[in-house]
Amino acid sequence: MNRGNRFFLFATVLLIVAVAAGGVTLATKYGRSHPVEIALPEVNASQQEMEVYVGGDVANPGIYLLKDGDTIQSILSDVGLEADNAPALIGVYISVEGKRQPRQKIDINRAEPWLLLALPGIGEELSQRIVDYRSEHGPFERIEELCHVKDIGEATFEKVKDYITVLD
Repeated sequence: MNRGNRFFLFATVLLIVAVAAGGVTLATKYGRSHPVEIALPEVNASQQEMEVYVGGDVANPGIYLLKDGDTIQSILSDVGLEADNAPALIGVYISVEGKRQPRQKIDINRAEPWLLLALPGIGEELSQRIVDYRSEHGPFERIEELCHVKDIGEATFEKVKDYITVLD
């Protein structure tokens, strides 16, 4: 086999491998829909609206108002999720009227940058700095150590302290 044929064979194999890897990546990302976890409380028939928290692998996690006649699909559309593009992990939590739900806190030792964006005053740059800091220095032992991250001062800490935790 001459040099030109070997190059052509090598280039063809490389192209086939690249196409196969791209196909696997697309199939993984845009494959079949995954189930959505929905926690429904007992709802009073007279209740006209309630708060719904949507989190997980969505573009706009947060609390949304579910009014009479709304569907869960309309809420999922509001968070940036289309029916044909369901990510692997979504949580939908509906509050119960009259019951004070304990505030869920974000564990700053485990949260990915996208989840840290839900904290007040934390943008993309700061969320990545938090992740980088704990990678370099190890896990936070107390929430107050968040102030050691560059550009997180007392004012930012005061905004987020009620929303964060450090779990063992």
